[in-house]
Amino acid sequence: MSTPLLLVDGHNLLYRSWFGFPTRIWNRARDADCTGVFGFAALLRKAQIQHAPGHEIVVVIDAEDGSQGRAAEDSDYKANRAAPEPGLIESLADIKRGLDACQVRWIEHDGCEGDDVLATLTTTARCDERPTDIMSADKDFIQLLDDPHVRLLNTGLAEANRYTTSADVPARYGVTAAQWPDYRALTGDQSDNIAGIRGVGPKTAVRLLAGSATLDQVPAASLKSTWSDQWAQALRWREMIRLDRKVDLPDNILTGVPSAELPRAAQLLESLDLW
Repeated sequence: MSTPLLLVDGHNLLYRSWFGFPTRIWNRARDADCTGVFGFAALLRKAQIQHAPGHEIVVVIDAEDGSQGRAAEDSDYKANRAAPEPGLIESLADIKRGLDACQVRWIEHDGCEGDDVLATLTTTARCDERPTDIMSADKDFIQLLDDPHVRLLNTGLAEANRYTTSADVPARYGVTAAQWPDYRALTGDQSDNIAGIRGVGPKTAVRLLAGSATLDQVPAASLKSTWSDQWAQALRWREMIRLDRKVDLPDNILTGVPSAELPRAAQLLESLDLW
């Protein structure tokens, strides 16, 4: 069997690391906050041990200008997000150094959101028939579960609920993975500041999309006039929500070689002179 792949949503894991520990983690001199780097290394190692032994691990990081394309389509896109706390994004430089030291590949592709890079790598891996897990709490990746050999892994949940598969999506949400962009265009996505159609909640969205329908196939007669007035906007939102699975990436990102066992976080920080 081909080497299974674990794709890691780098920014999602960084935010979990930065905010997920009960106290800040300082170096021995207590003059540098190591929470982001330590937490990232610790959570990634734990995920490898519990869920991805023998997997190739690749970390995907958002480019600084990654969201500009979608923001050009809708100026409200992600406009609700507060500036990150000082030190959070700055942790990325040391995280990259740590990944290099562990020989874990990472990619930050100029002009691209990490979600699109991750979607493209998923498509590439599946063309080689490699089972692929995506480590993230971001529900945008549900649309990639239209392939039954792709799973979404959220290690922040109870162990029994950590994986979401294509079979889980209809049971949880009432739509298929392929319908996810249509569903979110109707119901909205607060994290990306996509409002959704006013007056359409999850139950109504499921009814409108019954029978695996897309937004284009919803009968006009089933729409209230206020919904019809917003329909063109919903179609634009759907295109923003859809992930680009054909980003032009370097050919050598995926090697097919299992990643080595990751060191303990303290050991890694020691080797980087951060401890």
